[in-house]
Amino acid sequence: AVLHALPHLVSGPDALPLIEDALRTNDTRLLSAAVGPYTARHLTAHAWRHAVLKCLFTGVPVDHVADLPRRAAGDGELARMLGDYAAERTAAGRTVPEDLHRVLDLTESVSVTPAPVTDHPHGKES
Repeated sequence: AVLHALPHLVSGPDALPLIEDALRTNDTRLLSAAVGPYTARHLTAHAWRHAVLKCLFTGVPVDHVADLPRRAAGDGELARMLGDYAAERTAAGRTVPEDLHRVLDLTESVSVTPAPVTDHPHGKES
């Protein structure tokens, strides 16, 4: 309950040690609660990537990871980590979680506004 309430109780990163403790467990209820909106707002990219992998490893649905599409978009390092995890699972004869493919797809989604195309290098017609 405390993990779920953090976004309403603490405005800054002061409660991150509580989140980090929860992410070190293998209790799926704690992990699920730990990847909520507070974590999406305050956890570093490196720690957040590991939290996503922990969800995959323990079977916590990635639907529980708050703000997943935004944080995963264009994250090449997360894509690399997911690829490594999938390769390890495959090499060990284990299945790759379906959620891994969903997150991997998100890492490839980046909304970029294309630059206008011009014929002249300075953007002016000759």
